[in-house]
Amino acid sequence: MLLSDWYIYQAYIRKLTHKLSLRLLYFVPTFLLLLTLVILVCNEDYSDRETHIAGIYLIVYMALTIPKGLFSLCSLLGKAFKRLWRPAGTIGTATGLVIGLASMGMVLYGTLFGWHDYQVKEITFQSNDLPEAFDGYRIVQFSDLHIGTIAGYPKQVQRLVNLINAQKGDVITFTGDLVNHRATELDNVESILSQLHAPDGVYSVLGNHDYSTYVRWNSEEERLANVADLEKRQATMGWQLLNNDHTILQRGDTCIALIGVENQGLPPFPQHGDLPKAMKGTEGLFKVLLSHDPTHWRREVLPQSDIQLMLAGHTHAMQFQLFGFTPASWFFPESHGLYLDNGRGLYVNVGVGEVMLPFRFGAWPEITVITLRKN
Repeated sequence: MLLSDWYIYQAYIRKLTHKLSLRLLYFVPTFLLLLTLVILVCNEDYSDRETHIAGIYLIVYMALTIPKGLFSLCSLLGKAFKRLWRPAGTIGTATGLVIGLASMGMVLYGTLFGWHDYQVKEITFQSNDLPEAFDGYRIVQFSDLHIGTIAGYPKQVQRLVNLINAQKGDVITFTGDLVNHRATELDNVESILSQLHAPDGVYSVLGNHDYSTYVRWNSEEERLANVADLEKRQATMGWQLLNNDHTILQRGDTCIALIGVENQGLPPFPQHGDLPKAMKGTEGLFKVLLSHDPTHWRREVLPQSDIQLMLAGHTHAMQFQLFGFTPASWFFPESHGLYLDNGRGLYVNVGVGEVMLPFRFGAWPEITVITLRKN
């Protein structure tokens, strides 16, 4: 941020005006951003209000710094090639302006519209192990609601619920991160989320945020009470929480197992999953696993179980995707979409909510409909 500001000042602002007051005015937004950053960093406890403020700050930061950074890069490249080709300097400046303005438009679109541009993705998972009776079985998955970020927009939450129900799934699954920090985030929307329904029920698991470890509590007992409150609220909403447990889905005399584990991520994320416990009693059945963190698939699910399909979330695809690329792929080998390994599958849903940052571009909020097919 400071480097691009200094470059633009030296290369352009100084040439535009000789008045020191006008020159210094250019740095005011940067000064305010830095001052706000110091205040946010010094804050030790993020309430819902502070989290919302931090999100707004990040949006403003992105809208101002990304365009200036891209403009500076294009301008510098243009000047570097100017000796070889004289028009390169002008072309670099013009290209920088276009790309910079486009990036600002991208940030604004993702902030104003992208976060609630719900998309329905339909995929098919084929397996030789699937019983004939479940051929065509429809699993609706959504993930990472982070309701504290969008609880102030109940109409959008209602729209999301209506869209999920409209898919007419045989079962609805939620793969973790219902809240940002506190169970009370559900206060205004609990009745709306209670409207989710499917013939075989609504099932969920806990994600890393659901353990409420990202805020300061007066005691460990208070944090655990919050987790217990969240679990109770899910039961009240009619969601069945699978905490290292499973349920049996039936079609006539034929069964498959829907298994759920608590969050089992890599440190520093919580590790409370107990897959052997959750699977006990499912021997010989076709299995679908709900596990929040996709890294669980290669770490334990593939080498230590016979689970055919795992559904995960967590990555959000970092809420940004362009031309098929998401920066989440730098951190997660399986960052979004369907992955197959010797006939066994993992689907990573990019989520419907946002952490802190009310922004999505390309990685639009997703509802997935997985149709099971017999090979």
